[in-house]
Amino acid sequence: MKWLAHPDDVLGAWIAEMDFGTAPAVTEALRRLHTDGMSLGYATPALLQEVSQACADWHRQNFGVVFDPALIVPVGDVVKAFEITLGVLGRPGAPVVVPTPGYLSFLQVPAAFGREVVRVPMLRSGSGWVLDLDGIERAFRAGAGLFTLCNPHNPLGVVHSVEELQALADLADRYGVRVFADEVHSPFVFGDHRHVPYAAISATAAAHAITATSASKGWNLQGLKCAQLILTNPADLDVLAPVRLPQTLSAGVPGLVANTAAYRDGGSWLADVVGYLARNRRQLVELMAEHAPEVVWDVPQGTYMAWFDCSAVGLGDGQSATEFFLQRARVSLNNGEKFGADRRYARFNFATPSPVLEDMITRIGRAIAESSQGVQ
Repeated sequence: MKWLAHPDDVLGAWIAEMDFGTAPAVTEALRRLHTDGMSLGYATPALLQEVSQACADWHRQNFGVVFDPALIVPVGDVVKAFEITLGVLGRPGAPVVVPTPGYLSFLQVPAAFGREVVRVPMLRSGSGWVLDLDGIERAFRAGAGLFTLCNPHNPLGVVHSVEELQALADLADRYGVRVFADEVHSPFVFGDHRHVPYAAISATAAAHAITATSASKGWNLQGLKCAQLILTNPADLDVLAPVRLPQTLSAGVPGLVANTAAYRDGGSWLADVVGYLARNRRQLVELMAEHAPEVVWDVPQGTYMAWFDCSAVGLGDGQSATEFFLQRARVSLNNGEKFGADRRYARFNFATPSPVLEDMITRIGRAIAESSQGVQ
């Protein structure tokens, strides 16, 4: 989708897709699915069990966390997992707290369930972005029933520390709030940062956590509908039982097969991609300093997105940063307004070949320079 939404002269740096294909183990598994004549009807219990076990094994091998595969429920995607949480597992009718900027579905979907969204802006400290724990506590005290945690954070690229997560868990426990943890970007963590699954930080967190993940981001499988809803409070499985069958049927057979293959056999490919992204990240630092110093941003600790503050770029009256870059640089970014920020902000996707990344930032820098010189 990233390269098809605009004319051919536009470079796509918007939607969260990578330009690197997927792992050979995944393509081979999908090839066998086709050539062996496996049914493309509803998923069998065996396929569902396999992906749950593969997901549990991957978490144990990569994060040292033991999740019970019997409590991992395959669903169509992470948004479907969020919908299940809102409709079945969360406190009915209670407001939903979303740190902003935040993933756009967290801001949009609760309304369909009659739930108010309470936005609590993230705080920018000297070391990067952090949760506003005081603001979150005020929202909890006022009656919120669900907190949305995106870790690593989309769009800011923050990897939350254990200390920050524990402070959140203490607040959630004190006020009886559930935490929906979207950890789909967990494969992408850079430098000395470390992803720790929220449900694994303490027994307290595990009791109120509802975790969603998928191989979709790590292995570029967004079009193959499959994610995993990880429960760490066994009572949630009983609550989910009446609707579990239709929800697991939302996971397609190709997605189940691809997710299982990625978790089991796609590790070396993923490691190569993360290494390439780490180099792109370093290159982005150099390119932004050289070509676009007017843009304020923090080097992402995780994900393959960067969050640009374009307040000093010289936008026209009512013009958004994304409109500016699309019109003047022919580079397409995501509008910050979609994430609960304002038009001066934009999300940039750096999961692209290095020469393309260089072209993107060179274009962005040229557009800023020409605008400052009054060139139309």
